[in-house]
Amino acid sequence: MTTPPTFAPRLDARLEAVLSLIQADTHADIGTDHAGLPIRLVQLGRVRRCIGIELNAPPLALARRQVARAGLSGQIDLRQGDGLAPLQPGEAESVSMTGLGAGTIAAVLERGRQAGRLPARAVVQCNDSPLSLRRWARVAGYWLSAETLAHGHWPYPVLALTRAAGTDPAYGDLPLEAALRFGPRLLRERHPLLRRVLADAYGRYAPAAAPGRPAADELAAVLAALEYLGWTARDLQEERQS
Repeated sequence: MTTPPTFAPRLDARLEAVLSLIQADTHADIGTDHAGLPIRLVQLGRVRRCIGIELNAPPLALARRQVARAGLSGQIDLRQGDGLAPLQPGEAESVSMTGLGAGTIAAVLERGRQAGRLPARAVVQCNDSPLSLRRWARVAGYWLSAETLAHGHWPYPVLALTRAAGTDPAYGDLPLEAALRFGPRLLRERHPLLRRVLADAYGRYAPAAAPGRPAADELAAVLAALEYLGWTARDLQEERQS
């Protein structure tokens, strides 16, 4: 019989979604904070070894105490540093980053890629529109291999990016700008939280969408997504009122 862990950090819905997309021998969690994700990854057998990287000393000290409390100091290696800099090339098979803006995450991944430290798979959760992340992935040679939305203060985007050659097939036969903004796989799968995302975007851009203004382009992407899904603006208004 397997003995339950004496200490198991509780993860919120967004980190549970990230955890579900990670499976590796060695994984690196960038900006690990209190090391909750690495601890659960090891405890659940989704990774054999984890490297947690944290820039700031106070959360790193707490992470060390939590890892020791879980009895996992031999499997979780905690390091202080910025982004992927403390990671050696080829040391991990995948990385994760959570709780940051999409532009910040994309910049960290790009610096790691240029330094040869970015593994072939990255699982990321951003706190805003993932548009810049999806655009970065298409240029950097990473396919969008999976994506979901997690419940929270708003629907949190979670993306899995995998290095691959050629054009990402996830975007085939979709209106490109709508897919970049709202997620090609989310559109194809009609994710249950997608209506809320589109309703929020419609409510934000429709009142300001005068010709020639940036909001007009954003609204056009919303309308293209609606056309693909077979939904109407009225459907979104009902969603906002519910």
